[in-house]
Amino acid sequence: MSINHKKFHFQSHGTLFFGQHWQPREAKAVVVLVHGFGEHSGRYADFVVPELVKKNIAVVSYDNFGHGETEGKRGHCPNYDALMFVLGIVVRKAEDLFPGLPVFLYGHSMGGNLVLNYVLRSPHKVTGVIATSPYLRLAFDPPKWKMLVGKMLMGVSPGITLASGLEVEAISRDASEVAKYKEDPLVHDKVSPMFSFPIMDAGEWVVKKAEELSVPTLLLHGTDDRLIDHKASVELEAKAPMSKLHLFKGGYHELHNDLEKDKALKIVTTWIDDHVGANFVL
Repeated sequence: MSINHKKFHFQSHGTLFFGQHWQPREAKAVVVLVHGFGEHSGRYADFVVPELVKKNIAVVSYDNFGHGETEGKRGHCPNYDALMFVLGIVVRKAEDLFPGLPVFLYGHSMGGNLVLNYVLRSPHKVTGVIATSPYLRLAFDPPKWKMLVGKMLMGVSPGITLASGLEVEAISRDASEVAKYKEDPLVHDKVSPMFSFPIMDAGEWVVKKAEELSVPTLLLHGTDDRLIDHKASVELEAKAPMSKLHLFKGGYHELHNDLEKDKALKIVTTWIDDHVGANFVL
């Protein structure tokens, strides 16, 4: 398998962003991959990206505000509109790199929140959306004191960061993946009120607007996800006419790093193949 991997940078909102893309020898589609909260695009380079590239699917990804190799305060962003704006930059980058190819958005957790909101809020030519464990609603109730403090700080100091309190063991049933997450120097657990509360609101907004989701959408979620509520994905599928949900019984939050990761990626690549179009010829 031949993979052409390149890094790129771009400026937005006074921030230098890090991005990277992977190109197979003969690409038939391109995926814009959006990572989850506290992590970065490089965590997808060992398994997810190779599985896509093997199927002749190019991948373009980036590290979001306050994440990975992108500049700026860890766990903070200017506002939700800025998240949408930057995603739009990367979508256009993918279109420029791979002109004429169908573009798919693939977001995990927070990334799922972003890609679903993007196709609902922004003019686009996206062929389809994949959202794994999309952050539509938390699977737990945060401590009331933390919510009260966060809402107070949202009004007076929206950029201050607090520990997210993420239960790391809930990301995967594979202990080696949990260990890799803990040892990754680019992973962090910081979050500002400006990053957390707008994401929560945007997740609920997607569920409310699901009937307007007019793009083919693939949803994957584990039934034992203790971080993000899989029932919100069930609710979304019930309302969105062009969506398909695959539930993984007993699956944890990062299905692409969980015990059935091969099955999860097979579902993703097959679904992309089905939506590329019968008229495409390599």
